[in-house]
Amino acid sequence: MSEAAVIATEKQTVPQGYKQTEVGVIPEDWDVKSIGDIAVISSGGTPNRKISEYWGGDIPWVTTTLIDGGYITYANEFITKKGLESSAAKICSIGTILMAMYGQGKTRGKVGVLSIDASINQACAAISLKNNCQSSYMLQILNSMYDDIRDLSNSGGQENLSGQIIKNISIPFPPEKEQTAIANILSDMDALLTELEQLIAKKQAIKTATMQQLLTGKTRLPPFAFHKEPTHTGGEHKGQPKGMKPSELGEIPEDWEVVKLSEIGDTIIGLTYSPKDVSDFGTLVLRSSNIQNNQLSYENNVYVDMELPNRVIVKENDVLICVRNGSRNLIGKCALIDEKAAGFAFGAFMSIYRVNAATSKFIFYQFQSNIIQNQINEIMGATINQITNKDMSSFQVSLPVNNEEQTAIANILSDMDAEIQVLEQRLAKTRQIKQGMMQELLTGKTRLPVEVDE
Repeated sequence: MSEAAVIATEKQTVPQGYKQTEVGVIPEDWDVKSIGDIAVISSGGTPNRKISEYWGGDIPWVTTTLIDGGYITYANEFITKKGLESSAAKICSIGTILMAMYGQGKTRGKVGVLSIDASINQACAAISLKNNCQSSYMLQILNSMYDDIRDLSNSGGQENLSGQIIKNISIPFPPEKEQTAIANILSDMDALLTELEQLIAKKQAIKTATMQQLLTGKTRLPPFAFHKEPTHTGGEHKGQPKGMKPSELGEIPEDWEVVKLSEIGDTIIGLTYSPKDVSDFGTLVLRSSNIQNNQLSYENNVYVDMELPNRVIVKENDVLICVRNGSRNLIGKCALIDEKAAGFAFGAFMSIYRVNAATSKFIFYQFQSNIIQNQINEIMGATINQITNKDMSSFQVSLPVNNEEQTAIANILSDMDAEIQVLEQRLAKTRQIKQGMMQELLTGKTRLPVEVDE
């Protein structure tokens, strides 16, 4: 291609009023700055743990565990003035950006802004901004660059960031007033996301408390809470409240019973398959990763191309349960098989509990409650990371004798799930909207009206 053609192509791809830079196409009145140009980089340290007089003081000491993309408003540990002076720990002022240079999981590369004066440890890089740079803007731009920053890590036995790597990170740099305008809009979106997250947490807490009351009979629904007494006309009216009776699971309503899962349904073991059976097509195998927040999820699916026994094919209203996993927290997690999932298979680390449709939803919520979770923890003890089908068959639950009461309780909890799911969908949509706004605003593709100094 001729030089003239190259120039013509560049003119076509770079809109008028924009320029091509090492960070992409940005407005002509924006700059590209390295973090080293706009900030001083330093790190902290840890006082000697063995010297008690260094700890328990009044100086907040922040570690990477508190860096999670937002504002850092507290510390889990505190050091003394002697602890500060005896170590590389240093005081950072409000507005300092902290970046995790190393840490477990996805910690490395995360950023946060100090909302308190605090000391930091050696895993934190303190990015102390110079004039004409807004910490709120830096928080947003560095959050948007998280994956790219992680890719800059040193290779070796442990991937880390260094002060020099951080200094060399280049960012698009708008005028200060535009930084503020961009940060304000994105911060408003963050506030909305936080509000939704808090509302979901509140609804989940209400559901947990409601489960504890309804699934034990401590709270009865009005149609089932009273004895019915005959009237002189041959009808019935509400009589005395129903009482409680002792049981193996504590006090339960007088018209409930304690049963083992094996007495009312069947526990079925999952499919064992080998890597050669895995295919790009065939029958989807439900695994622990297909259970997210007690709902079925279809990410990271595995398919097998092999002949399958009928016992490993799930049916609608089956309860799918994780019975073996490297993470103890996943054991006992469950989901209710819906019409969409019926016909799939389930893996060897999973089990199905199958009971009549009226009872299955009630048992599904029993698995989410402390009633069964406590029995799971008791069987696993401190070292075992699985429950067998024999174990599960022995689990006890308290059960209304009246199927209508089982259904009514399950429906109330299902309605709560539906409300939470709507909020979670709204949260996911809002996150997508924010991502789109970041892509537009942090690259200058969409400009905000700001007052220009004369």
